Amino acid sequence: MRLKLNYIIIPLFTIALAYFGGQITSTGMEWYKTINLPAFTPPGYIIGAVWTFIFLCATISAIIIWNKLEKNNSRFIFIIIFFIINGGLNFLWSYIFFGQHLFYPAIIEAAILGFSVLVIIASTWSVSRLASILLFPYFVWVTFATYLTYSIWLLNK
Repeated sequence: MRLKLNYIIIPLFTIALAYFGGQITSTGMEWYKTINLPAFTPPGYIIGAVWTFIFLCATISAIIIWNKLEKNNSRFIFIIIFFIINGGLNFLWSYIFFGQHLFYPAIIEAAILGFSVLVIIASTWSVSRLASILLFPYFVWVTFATYLTYSIWLLNK
């Protein structure tokens, strides 16, 4: 059996996204330690574990969609483009918040990120319920992260 290229490319994209996002985040950690945080802010090891789980689920979801749809299908193109846009938005949040220390734009960007997850969930539902359901934790976490970012903004404005 021949290994499909998407089993390599999609995980590599996810790993690169996590790596570069993590690099931006780590550059802002000294600053992050100086700001006021709400009492419900999870510890770093929880945040890292959740993102690892989310990236794993999103990777599996993308692979499922890649394998289920014809590559010249407009739905396939739409969904894959949204996965890529979502990855860019995910990275952008780290840059805005940890790289630039901008609270309010990070709130707006997080809400857009959440919307992009919803678009992917809705557009994958009829193709593969499993691929769609795998993204539910991502949406829940981004919703929480948006509220957390809003709360941080309130405490530091």
